[in-house]
Amino acid sequence: MPEQKIPGADHPITVAPNPGRVTVRVGDRVVADTTAALNLNEANYPPVPYIPLADVDQSVLKPTDTSTHCPYKGDASYYSITLPDQELADVVWTYPTPFQPVAEIAGHVAFYPNKVEITQST
Repeated sequence: MPEQKIPGADHPITVAPNPGRVTVRVGDRVVADTTAALNLNEANYPPVPYIPLADVDQSVLKPTDTSTHCPYKGDASYYSITLPDQELADVVWTYPTPFQPVAEIAGHVAFYPNKVEITQST
């Protein structure tokens, strides 16, 4: 996909297929596993894997009231991960209706890498 600049944005954002498998764990529990992730590259930040919601164990997701706005991607909503022995608040986010240049991430979620273990393999 070609790099797209959002009008008024001061940095480029690209979305491209992740070439490998992405697995997300909380401790020993796999909460997401996919070969269909998208990488969102924004400015000089590390790439963020966006995982199809269908490839996430939705039984552990609990919607929260948290929302944020990104001038480049749109309005985000959040989930906590709830396990029998712990809850990680607002650790997952999604853009239900992202801005057009990043429309591909609709239906996908991302995880805070400092709160869960994200591994990528080819």
